[in-house]
Amino acid sequence: MKKLIHDDFLLQSDSAQRLYHEVAKTLPIIDYHCHLPPQEIAENQQWDNLTQIWLGGDHYKWRAMRANGINERYITGDAPDREKFDHWAATMPYALRNPLYHWSHLELTRYFGIDDLLLSPKTADEIWERSLNVLPGISARQLITDSKVEVICTTDDPIDSLEHHHSIAEDSSFATKVLPTWRPDKCLAVEDTLQYNAYLDKLEVAADQEIRTYDDLISALKIRQISFEQQGCRLADHGLNTVFAADFTEAEIRFAFDKIRSGNELKPLEIEKFKSSVMLDLARMNYEKGWTTQLHIGAMRNNSSRQFKTLGPDSGFDSMEDRPLALNLSKFLDRLDSNGRLGKTILYNLNPTHNTVMATMAGNFQDGEIPGKIQWGSGWWFMDQLDGMTDQINILSQQGLLRRFVGMLTDSRSFLSYTRHEYFRRLLCNIIGTDIENGLLPNDPQLMGSLIEEICYKNASEYFQF
Repeated sequence: MKKLIHDDFLLQSDSAQRLYHEVAKTLPIIDYHCHLPPQEIAENQQWDNLTQIWLGGDHYKWRAMRANGINERYITGDAPDREKFDHWAATMPYALRNPLYHWSHLELTRYFGIDDLLLSPKTADEIWERSLNVLPGISARQLITDSKVEVICTTDDPIDSLEHHHSIAEDSSFATKVLPTWRPDKCLAVEDTLQYNAYLDKLEVAADQEIRTYDDLISALKIRQISFEQQGCRLADHGLNTVFAADFTEAEIRFAFDKIRSGNELKPLEIEKFKSSVMLDLARMNYEKGWTTQLHIGAMRNNSSRQFKTLGPDSGFDSMEDRPLALNLSKFLDRLDSNGRLGKTILYNLNPTHNTVMATMAGNFQDGEIPGKIQWGSGWWFMDQLDGMTDQINILSQQGLLRRFVGMLTDSRSFLSYTRHEYFRRLLCNIIGTDIENGLLPNDPQLMGSLIEEICYKNASEYFQF
């Protein structure tokens, strides 16, 4: 039987193979959006077994295991690590055509040298034992270095101390830049006044400033931005279930904030107006710092209230939103653009019904000065798989300039996820190679090689200016 992961995996033509092996394969990685814990990089985390490095925090795998009828004790519960691994091995044969099947075997091949076995209950013992022989030489920093990662941008709350980023930056023995990304989502979470006030109390401490008014809130955030800037921050990221662009007055926002600080709940329209105001102020602040604003739009989170109470957020119970977003997104971007405060922006949609909306929306606000200023980002979360990434690449090609695209990111909490860059690069080379073979693109190695190199590496390097 031919190996699943081989040199020409996903590369279905001679042109695709040449583009990947001669251009894409050896390029460094710029992972400009991920959820890696900075502490684990600072402390050079190591793991005792495959379960710890593979299943810990990976809600993609958790969802698959639940769908396969695995009891929660063997997913996020207190079962021994080996038993959790066995249940994941039992799930793998049922994950055929799920991206997890490819990703998992890519990870086994690249990081553990196991390319001759497919994970299943029959092979679980051997894969477990062989991985144990490799794990003593694997650490967080070694995985990053071996994956040729030049830059990592983590995801960090304004109240984070950034002490681990400082520690990493001070260590000259580690060459990869690990930079914070500004993620102020909790500044919009006004549905629960009690929790929101508790967060503001923490922000007061972090900024060393009292927050009694709306102006105080913005001032405190600007203070914290300075700390992020000092640690090399170049991007902001905003996770939104939808786009907020309601009309409001300054008096309404100040009244709403006073109401919150007095312990009173906001009405639905007040919430929408407040979020609209905060998002505009945050985007303006990003512009003033010269940061790229990322808008991750369309996640409906924590759908199972029962499981949310038991396991908390980010446990694998999220899905796609289906609310229309074009009108509000246009209104939001136009407000910034009209006042000269629209900076570099990357738009990500989670629902594929919005693909062409996003591709065409990006074209509305290009300024003719910064190449690719408004980006439609790569397939995200439920769409970072073969079909999702293929659709994004094809639609961007038709509606914009594919060659200006800043490429792939991991959006992951796992140090093994750099194989997703390989997956993306192979897919991209296959798409372009197929077009060359079909006479839809010129058979010009220099021109096509430049396209691949720019999308996989150069564009991100130039766009973010790390």
